[in-house]
Amino acid sequence: MNEEFVARLKREMSEMGISLTGKQTEQFYHYFEMLVEWNKVMNLTAITEMNDVITKHFIDSVSLIRAVKNPAEISGSLVDVGTGAGFPGIPLKIVFPDLDVTLVDSLGKRIRFLETCAEENGLSGIRAIHARAEDFGRMKEHREVYDICVSRAVANLATLSEYCIPLVKKGGLFAPYKSGKLEKEMQMADGAVKKLSGKIENITEFRLPNGDERKIVMIRKMTATPKIYPRKAGTPSKDPLH
Repeated sequence: MNEEFVARLKREMSEMGISLTGKQTEQFYHYFEMLVEWNKVMNLTAITEMNDVITKHFIDSVSLIRAVKNPAEISGSLVDVGTGAGFPGIPLKIVFPDLDVTLVDSLGKRIRFLETCAEENGLSGIRAIHARAEDFGRMKEHREVYDICVSRAVANLATLSEYCIPLVKKGGLFAPYKSGKLEKEMQMADGAVKKLSGKIENITEFRLPNGDERKIVMIRKMTATPKIYPRKAGTPSKDPLH
């Protein structure tokens, strides 16, 4: 393993209150190597420089630990919607190996990458599913069964909520990762969250080690989401709830 990689990863994880084992450090390094190699033949990420991958992908992904009151809350079943190259789902799985993780993405090529990543890193209790978010949320076997739903997908909060809240069981959490100004987006999403049977509990604001501002919104699932949501493919993004 690259010594600079190991030193930086451990230092920045320590700043998050996370202590990695040797095995976890190896998993992160192999994940980084695979990300760079596969990115040469498919579009996984625009971020491939080592320090940026550590901070903007790995540390950002596990920053969920800053938004929960107790790290023990990051347990049970977790679904990552629009996971792309596996963020934040795979880093969370590496740090919290007992999590049961489901990765969802609409691009088949990415699913092959995710499956290979899980296999080569010895990650059990993780699966990658090829599906559009709207269709996935209507599948009986995935609807209202997850303890936590996370997403770093680029979409407004109202649209993301319609994709994700239907997947969360009563009492569970939806935690979208956001950056930039959020006030207007939060105002627009407030009605959508209520229609989907969620409640915005808090917003955790922090900076990554490189100074980038980040926010994680914690939305609690209160009761069952009405069966009409999510609406048919394309509708949540074209006509967001309000």
